[in-house]
Amino acid sequence: MRKLHLLAICATLLAVACAKKPKSADKFNPNAPVSVDIAVIENQKIDKQIEVNGSVLANDYIDLHPETNGRVVFLQIPEGKMVQAGTVLAKLNDADLQAQLEKIKVQLELANINEQRNKQLLNVKGINQSDYDISLQQVKSLRADIAFIQSQIDKTIIKAPFTGLLGLRQISLGAFINNATTIASLQKVDQLKVDFTLPEVYQGFIKVGKKVKIESIGGGDAKLTATVIAIEPQIIASTRNIKVRAVLQGKLLPGSYVKVMLGENTQKPTILVPANVVIPDSRSKQITIVEGGVAKLIDVETGYRTTSSVEITKGLKVGDSIIVSGMLFVRQGSNVKISKTVKLADITK
Repeated sequence: MRKLHLLAICATLLAVACAKKPKSADKFNPNAPVSVDIAVIENQKIDKQIEVNGSVLANDYIDLHPETNGRVVFLQIPEGKMVQAGTVLAKLNDADLQAQLEKIKVQLELANINEQRNKQLLNVKGINQSDYDISLQQVKSLRADIAFIQSQIDKTIIKAPFTGLLGLRQISLGAFINNATTIASLQKVDQLKVDFTLPEVYQGFIKVGKKVKIESIGGGDAKLTATVIAIEPQIIASTRNIKVRAVLQGKLLPGSYVKVMLGENTQKPTILVPANVVIPDSRSKQITIVEGGVAKLIDVETGYRTTSSVEITKGLKVGDSIIVSGMLFVRQGSNVKISKTVKLADITK
């Protein structure tokens, strides 16, 4: 009887447990529409300004080096002063070369006498032509030796190749120097250049003859102007940048770091979207649009950028509806429900 009583209790408890079993939760519906905010594409006119970094260069710049080895016997380097082209700045010891030159000059005098004597003998048939040719060849050879020694002497004299501003003196009188020794620097600072690079996507912003604004980091708030004189005909493969050179109208120190402001020549209608709506991909860039209540990913190409917006040059057209909020929950072909439509100009300022 006790066993039957226990079995009855167990059966009752099992029936109660089965009666109180909760219903299974509703399954997730992947086709449920996702709430998003959209903006309708419209043309905008913006003042495109590109800011890149540049460096100021002297119109001409060299480090003065001797062409030969020797001891400095004359030194005249007025540091920080202007010197004219051709000014002798330093001279090396050339005593041995001068002695060789004098020796060859003496030999040349004797060779000239022999050549004149043999010429007279040739005229009266006293010698044959080959004997005279030997004496004439001797004269020409000695003249060539003199020219060579003179060129060696000229190399011991260091002159300013152009009119410019001297830098700091690097050597002292009596020092033994070689062609790797820097004597001083010389810069032509009456005209300055600015070299800068910009991404190839902005090559339409620059052309020869265009004026650009220059701002010096250490030159206060004053804006200077430079005129583009040359553009490197080849894009730098490693950085995809274009190198540009401009002539600076103003006074700055060579080597100064400057900012170069480039503006588009004409304002054209363009499509500008918030930068966060562009989805970067390994092969392309995409934006999510809405067509007939369904999300669709399309490939786009970008151009000009601001701090918060990006220009779309290809892929979108006026009237397209792009998702600007809630895009993280949207996939290709997802059903969407438009919660709000915002004005594109208000989110791309």
